[in-house]
Amino acid sequence: MDAIVLLREDHKTVEKLFKAFEKTDDEDTAERRRIVDEVIEELTVHAWIEEQYFYPAAREAAPDTQDHILESIEEHHAVVWMLSELKSMDPGDERFKAKMSVVMEQVRHHVEEEEQDWFPDVRKAMGHNRLEELGMQLEEAKGQAPRDPLKVPSAASK
Repeated sequence: MDAIVLLREDHKTVEKLFKAFEKTDDEDTAERRRIVDEVIEELTVHAWIEEQYFYPAAREAAPDTQDHILESIEEHHAVVWMLSELKSMDPGDERFKAKMSVVMEQVRHHVEEEEQDWFPDVRKAMGHNRLEELGMQLEEAKGQAPRDPLKVPSAASK
């Protein structure tokens, strides 16, 4: 699977989790905790593989995407910070749902920018073979990626 297809599949997985969270009732704190824990893992892995592998390759292949990539790294940093707060937050806390709503808004914005604004440029610049090769790298890297947002060495802090 090519790298952009893999990243889009991750986006779809997270969107399904967001929709499931939005369907929960305020009393269903156990289900909210379960969904948020899954979101935390999915987004932590996704952000890490993008920052470690995809963004450097995209930046090299399509230098015009540099500003988009730098903005994306900062968006990751903000989301990972909120995920780390959600990880230790009681799902019954009055701010839990609000914080998750902000995460969902930021991630949806981030996904829209990636998929519409600069993935097409990266696809054009890299070509099929390079994207396939990178997709295999990303898939393999998922197994080594941190699952805990507190253990993510952020490119934003470099």
